[in-house]
Amino acid sequence: MPEKAHYIGHRQRLRERFAKSGADGLADYELIELLLFSALPRSDAKPLAKRLLERFGGVGAVLAAEPRALAEVAGAGQAVIHTLKLAAAVSLRTLHDQIVERPVIANWKTLLDYCRATLAHQMTEQFHVLFLDNNNSLIADENQQKGTVNHVPIYPREVIKRALELNASAVILVHNHPSGDPTPSPADIEMTEEVCEAGRKLGISVHDHLIISRTGHSSFKSMGLL
Repeated sequence: MPEKAHYIGHRQRLRERFAKSGADGLADYELIELLLFSALPRSDAKPLAKRLLERFGGVGAVLAAEPRALAEVAGAGQAVIHTLKLAAAVSLRTLHDQIVERPVIANWKTLLDYCRATLAHQMTEQFHVLFLDNNNSLIADENQQKGTVNHVPIYPREVIKRALELNASAVILVHNHPSGDPTPSPADIEMTEEVCEAGRKLGISVHDHLIISRTGHSSFKSMGLL
């Protein structure tokens, strides 16, 4: 009779720990392991889980990593990449569903969680606009622009034009700083002022501008910049 693979018992014990204690009872690499069980049914997932965390730095960063970056990690084939990107998509959809058609101002923590999950680990700057109706409920979250590691071009008139197309009454601007420092730059402040000015003329309010990074976030409203 062939010897039973050593990882079979480990997998069962890990599943039982998760069932008993949830994610709080597991290390980061063990959470990644659990995700990889279906992608690696006949091999030990622990070494790859640890390599992924070493390469990207955290569970969120692993899930947010681009497929081509994941593929650079030894052992991360198409099945592994598919599993990780599916987990990321489910997580984002869940967070999105918690804020859509609800007053986002009253659900601010969930909104921040959604923005962090979407943007905190992106390697290039991206600029999103959250379009809100009269009740401050989310109509749409649209990625307006993608840029480089430290710059993304924004056209204030296009932001307001799109708000009018969606019949939005207000917007929340959101973009990321891949550098890890969420402090607004002079260009960020100037661009926000231009969007506010363009919006005022047409009755579109700018509720906030959030800058997201892997170390935290900045809020223009909280900082007195709006």
